[in-house]
Amino acid sequence: MESGEIRGSRKKSRRLCCIVAVLAVVLLLIIAIALGVSLSRRGNEFKNTFMQRCEKFEGYNCTEIWDAFQKAYVDRDQCDVPPEAYDSLIEAAPLETSCNRMMFWSKTKDVAQDLAAKGDCFLTVERTLLGSVLDGLTWCGKRGSDETLTTGCPEWNECVKNPVRSFWNRVSAAFGDAACGDVTAMLNASIPTPFDPKSIFASIEVKRFKSSKVKKLDIVLVTEMNSVTNCTNKSLQDLQNILTECLYCSSDPNKSCGSCW
Repeated sequence: MESGEIRGSRKKSRRLCCIVAVLAVVLLLIIAIALGVSLSRRGNEFKNTFMQRCEKFEGYNCTEIWDAFQKAYVDRDQCDVPPEAYDSLIEAAPLETSCNRMMFWSKTKDVAQDLAAKGDCFLTVERTLLGSVLDGLTWCGKRGSDETLTTGCPEWNECVKNPVRSFWNRVSAAFGDAACGDVTAMLNASIPTPFDPKSIFASIEVKRFKSSKVKKLDIVLVTEMNSVTNCTNKSLQDLQNILTECLYCSSDPNKSCGSCW
């Protein structure tokens, strides 16, 4: 091959490399734009769902509630959103008191929701405004962004202070604070420990009950044909002890929180 032919071949190779490089950059830009549009669309869909659900409840400013909600997690580390970050959201949409109708549940969500939906006898946290608006949804933010993301968010057990887990812990605490009159709790009798000390009901809600407001707690055990537990289960005795402790502590203003819990 002559030297001229070699130089021509090299020029063609360089030209081809340049074309490939340009195409690669264009392709990356297209992917980035498409990804950005997709994420933006998902964020808009999330907000639309939030607003549509919120507007079913009369007498609330859903725009203010959305703004208070976003402030809890936008521009924050996804694993550093504590429950108290939602305090302003609870203030914007306080839970209404519904004495004698409030139902708490643990590992019986489907049954509890079906029962609450069929009449006006029971109110679960998922049927309050905030619970209804965010039930079944996933969200988070990220540092340096004011976006609401719906993908790539931490799983429930991935970190304790993730946005979804902290929200449900905070709204459940408010639901426990609002408990009054005769209260019902639906527990799963198909597991060895229906009153699970790690559950939200045991670790948060029960401990927010006030003896001056809650007159009685009825426990409903959801059973199957071959139930593994009954009302004599030790965990239910633990629940009774906790309620007794609540009454003991609340009746004596000189008792410190540490001596009670």
